[in-house]
Amino acid sequence: MKKYIALFLAALMLLSFASCGGAENSGDTSNAGESESADKAEFKVGAIYINSKNDTAGYTFAHHNGITTAMKQLGLNTETQLFIVDEVPEDPEQVRAAVDTLVGKGVNIIFGISFGYIDALEAAAKEYPDVIFSHATGYKSNDTNFNNYFGRAYQARYLAGIAAGLKSLETGNNNVGYVAAYGTEYAETASGINGFALGVQAVNPDAKIYVKKLNAWADEINESAFAKELITSYNCGIISQHCDSAQPQIAAQDANIFGCGYNSDMTADAPKAHLTAAIWHWDVYYKTAMEAAMNCGTADKFVSTMGSPAYYGGLKENFVDVSPLSENCAAGTQSAIDQVRNIMVKGEWDVFSGAKLTITVTDGVATITKNDADLLDNAGNVIVAAGGASVEDSVITGTMNYYVAGVEEA
Repeated sequence: MKKYIALFLAALMLLSFASCGGAENSGDTSNAGESESADKAEFKVGAIYINSKNDTAGYTFAHHNGITTAMKQLGLNTETQLFIVDEVPEDPEQVRAAVDTLVGKGVNIIFGISFGYIDALEAAAKEYPDVIFSHATGYKSNDTNFNNYFGRAYQARYLAGIAAGLKSLETGNNNVGYVAAYGTEYAETASGINGFALGVQAVNPDAKIYVKKLNAWADEINESAFAKELITSYNCGIISQHCDSAQPQIAAQDANIFGCGYNSDMTADAPKAHLTAAIWHWDVYYKTAMEAAMNCGTADKFVSTMGSPAYYGGLKENFVDVSPLSENCAAGTQSAIDQVRNIMVKGEWDVFSGAKLTITVTDGVATITKNDADLLDNAGNVIVAAGGASVEDSVITGTMNYYVAGVEEA
């Protein structure tokens, strides 16, 4: 019964919100401004979060901040036009229940932010063709009302790796720990680990990166425990992470070492340890998607309005970056990161190409040199020959199932 009620409410919503260009579609533009305001007032956003909407750092926090920022930029009211179901585990039945709840609220678009929501959202998009579904970090889509979105996090990881590498030289400790949700099982985690490692090695070629896997996207207890194990058992002087909370950074601070966070700036969580974090400017995507949803007319035109079933932005689009460097960073870190960011944004070089950057710092000023070199995995296999083009996006997002040289699992 809940399903049919939700469908009825969705139908009513669509009758009241036929499109953002209502006056234009009718051929009468005399009241276009009034129509646009009315349509905007009717537009509703739904979101399904894996953690609490009240988190103050990490993955869900970054997405929630991105959604609310985008809504404010578009003049939408986050109090009356945003509906959230949070703390939803990656269980298909619970995801579908969250979808039903949001459809019952009359939302026009639903953002699902966790990878494991993928199958439930795919099914919901078929069942509710008049609602738009947009899925973070996944790979499934259709050609009407269901898309996916992610970005070149490996670029930001590389920049964070530069900060870690310079700090490892300063401290004289070549061991770097990495608390990862997963390892080579997912291209998302493997590409991030590899990007970070290559950034570290551009500064400190003797560095070793030790990866400890959680086998879960979020597990605060083990996020802390695994960081401590990397510190005590592997003598790691810097801790990086691909997990949802700031626990690895707090563990680093407790051990009087340093770290690089993820998803959001974690300096406030560990002010004596944190260097910088690979972060997302999710509002860049959310604003784009909301505008497309308001302009597409009907849900089945959303994917065509977006121009692609998959969104994949990077440094060039300001979708990813690193957080402001803390005072814990080594001299020259800002100079090095700024220069490398610049050549990536210009398209002159990318992380997984057959060219290696070497970064040196003298009197606080970085010098960047680029030389052709094989990109090797940690078994000695050539992934990209010296001088070769970068690994294809389809590999980075889908089939990268190896670690680069210098990375090993702890």
